[in-house]
Amino acid sequence: MKKAYFMIAVFMAVLVSNSYAQENNTNQRALGHTNQNKFKQLYDEFATPNVYRNGSGAPGPQYYQQQADYKMDIELDDKNAKLYGKETITYHNNSPDPLEFLWVQLDQNMRAKNSKTPLIQGDGIDPATPSTFFKKKYLSEPFDGGFNITSVKGADGKKITYMINSTMMRVEMDKKLKPGEKFTFSIDWWYNINEHTKDRGRSGYEEFEDGNRSFVIAQFYPRMAVYNDVEGWQVHQFWGRGEFALPFGNFEVNITVPADHILDATGRLSNRKEVFTDEMVARYEKAKKSYDKPVFIVTEKEAKAKEKKFAEDKKTWKFKAEMVRDFGFASSRRFIWDMMAVKVGQKDVMAVSLYPKEGNPLWEEWSTKVVASTLKSYSRMTFDYPYHKAISVHAKNQGMEYPMICWNYGRPEPNGSYDDRTKFGMMSVIIHEVGHNFFPMIVNSDERQWTWMDEGLNTFVQYVAEQDFGENYPKAVAPNKAYPSQRGPAAKIVPYMSGDQRRISPIMTQSNNIHQFGPNAYSKPATGLNILRETVMGRDLFDYAFRTYSQRWMFKHPTPEDFFRTMEDASAVDLDWFWRGWFYTTDYTDIGVEEVKKFVVSKVPTLEATAMVNAQSKSVRTYGNNIFMVEEGGKDYKRLKENGAILEDPVTMNEYLMDNFTKEERATIKQPKYFYEVVFNKPGGLVMPLIVEYTYDDGTKEMITYPAEIWRKNDDRVKKAIASEKAITKITVDPNLETADIDITNNSWPSSNQPSRFEKFKEKVKGQ
Repeated sequence: MKKAYFMIAVFMAVLVSNSYAQENNTNQRALGHTNQNKFKQLYDEFATPNVYRNGSGAPGPQYYQQQADYKMDIELDDKNAKLYGKETITYHNNSPDPLEFLWVQLDQNMRAKNSKTPLIQGDGIDPATPSTFFKKKYLSEPFDGGFNITSVKGADGKKITYMINSTMMRVEMDKKLKPGEKFTFSIDWWYNINEHTKDRGRSGYEEFEDGNRSFVIAQFYPRMAVYNDVEGWQVHQFWGRGEFALPFGNFEVNITVPADHILDATGRLSNRKEVFTDEMVARYEKAKKSYDKPVFIVTEKEAKAKEKKFAEDKKTWKFKAEMVRDFGFASSRRFIWDMMAVKVGQKDVMAVSLYPKEGNPLWEEWSTKVVASTLKSYSRMTFDYPYHKAISVHAKNQGMEYPMICWNYGRPEPNGSYDDRTKFGMMSVIIHEVGHNFFPMIVNSDERQWTWMDEGLNTFVQYVAEQDFGENYPKAVAPNKAYPSQRGPAAKIVPYMSGDQRRISPIMTQSNNIHQFGPNAYSKPATGLNILRETVMGRDLFDYAFRTYSQRWMFKHPTPEDFFRTMEDASAVDLDWFWRGWFYTTDYTDIGVEEVKKFVVSKVPTLEATAMVNAQSKSVRTYGNNIFMVEEGGKDYKRLKENGAILEDPVTMNEYLMDNFTKEERATIKQPKYFYEVVFNKPGGLVMPLIVEYTYDDGTKEMITYPAEIWRKNDDRVKKAIASEKAITKITVDPNLETADIDITNNSWPSSNQPSRFEKFKEKVKGQ
């Protein structure tokens, strides 16, 4: 090392050496232990790579997935709120395993009178409102829901043996279904449609004062379960919380409804000219060329005209969909219908909205524009949206998603007025539910097992899309400067992460067993990914890796390990420490400034100074044969200064440099006047980058981000040696609130003694 850098370099080296010695001295007599390092690789937690899923997080050379094709005839009985269906399922066994039986999901059975779902829910009696309890338990008749299976037959028309266990139905076959073979069978059924505004169901109908109904229909048919290399058959019961695991397939669905209904659904409408008027066809053609504003297919005036008429005749709407995992539809005579085109990649996609007049003026102004903007943002972050349309349906108190179609809340007051909460709530739920087309409708994770894999990833991209929308439509967010996202920024997760640990679950928890479902499965994973993108990896590395994951697993079934491994594989960033802490534990971030010491230089090893060093004084540290560092204000500082051994004055320092360094060395040397040893501690269990802002006496600031690996050998505290030409007046950890630090009272030197963010949050809530 050149002599020109001697003073600074040796200063750093000695402090690091002293820290290492202290660490060794502390632990040298400790008992033996296993590797508990938070940077330990996740080999114990991850499944072993194999021919189906490899170590890079990509599908392996023998990856497979099953296929289920459906042909359905559906009839909606508007007056009696019943649905009748006949389906033929062709199941393709693409696995290497012979199958003894098939499993079919009967999710409507969650609403059956004998459903066990209410029995697993804890409840109690609120003394303030006992009537609510008694009405629910004893004064109301349970809804008569659930599938009524009337026939199960094989392709030859013969009856097939089947067994129903709550929300799962086992279908028996005469012989094992060998790899590469397919099995065709049919099911006939009907069920009573629930009123979703009363039971908060994921689908059903809303009844209006005029006697009309608006239907949003899903989980309406017996659906094939997933069989894969990870779990075999996914046969977890549907208790109402953990959503769905479904194979891809092709659908042909004919839906018969009253002739005055307007209907849209998953898939491409194949008989448009039969169900559209000539005027509707002309408007549709116009909408296909309108990229800046929606075109009405059915106006509010036309929808109102139908309200008092209840058609007795019927129409059948026919849809075909390829490579989708599910099917949903919406139908009502009260629907207003508008559309516009949006360019995604090299093709046009139709952004569509269906809503009753109760949604206006909010819905006609913003819904379809939000759909269009969402498709652009998600396509940029993942892959070009592959389907030909995306539909937003207004349904009171709803927020649910299916391929190409979703239902969303956000209703103005009866007089048409609405506040920002209603407006941004409506926009955010549309962004979120349309975004679900990407996760899990295309990147088809197992929602029944891992809610965060679709809700968390989707909520993260939702945050990006919300900010995009605010930039693209400043009128929508005015007078705010940016879209007021409720999830994404690190500071917003602090109240949850600083809460009662007994009510917090690791993200890696099966869907039905999660405490605080929203923060756990939506907010925390979304926040974690935002921290990775903005603070740990940077946008370029993160975005490339995230797109790689999305494109590797589009139209496939990924697992958590596939996501974790791909993010590392495509970025060359070791993130095992992050996955372990953020996803597998309930640890929280708390990093602070524990101590700051200022040192000055001692010029000559006087007899007194030598004695001090030999006595291993904590305030004096050697830098070689003729240089010492002494802590300013320490017990030895005054005596050394009186002895003329302190190089504190810059003139004296320059004289020293003139005497000890060549002209060439002086030309490149920095002349630090101030030396500091800063101790950062980590009371919290989470590992995070150490983000530090140094403020100097001339008012300037410097931001340094020490990588998370700074904690790899000491999880409690680390020391940093700082040599500066300017005096440091303030040190602040995480000044921009990037790491979800739950306690900022220890984040500054000198101490600011300010209340923590959680304490501020509690005071804010108390004052509301």
